[in-house]
Amino acid sequence: MLRQPTLPKSDRLLVTGAAGGIGRATALAATRAGARVFAADLDAPGGEAQSAGCDVAQAASVKALIAAVTAAFGRIDCAFNNAGIEGSPAPVATMEEDDFDRVIAVNLKGVWLAMKHEISAMLPKGGGAIVNTASIAGLVGTPGYCAYIASKHGVTGLTKSAALAYASQGIRVNAVCPGFIETAMTGRIFEGHAARKEDLISRIAQRRFGTPEEIADAVVWMCSDRARYLNGHMLTVDGGYVAM
Repeated sequence: MLRQPTLPKSDRLLVTGAAGGIGRATALAATRAGARVFAADLDAPGGEAQSAGCDVAQAASVKALIAAVTAAFGRIDCAFNNAGIEGSPAPVATMEEDDFDRVIAVNLKGVWLAMKHEISAMLPKGGGAIVNTASIAGLVGTPGYCAYIASKHGVTGLTKSAALAYASQGIRVNAVCPGFIETAMTGRIFEGHAARKEDLISRIAQRRFGTPEEIADAVVWMCSDRARYLNGHMLTVDGGYVAM
């Protein structure tokens, strides 16, 4: 069996969208792996990690967050840009403009704003590792949730561009692409649609949804030195859904 990935005890990790689901699981996993974690969310998550509120769609809020992390830790070694929303279930022709703008602002602009300030903080310290939350929705399309799918495709492109731009300066940028995971978000999506959920599970090779902890393990590995040659990569963690 492979050893669990570990992070140096000196590593400082920022996690956005840390109040629940994949973000919270990653903050806990990184702490167990040895990192010092700063947890951020629209509502400050609290707990044992240092934390702060942050609206990733607002430049001033993100800038203040990075200032708070560097003030607390002295530097940022790793960042997991995980904050995101699903938006309304609508195809292109019926999507409301305000709903579209909000999803893009949080899921795509929020990742850009976070990387903009994280990279600026990492460069003087010699580099770092960034993992963005994309999705299998950033690799394939479906008829609904058009803004969410567009935003996640944007995250994959943004990740690749940043990886190429900063590799020579010691910064690795990758994205994790979760499949269907048992979180509050998927709970909302499938509420009242048990048959639809069961049909979907039948099309996943491992015949189940994943857990936040399974994504967290992948993210901790991506941040660790054991993934030091991984750059510009979209790591699909989906139980074999996309492969089917």
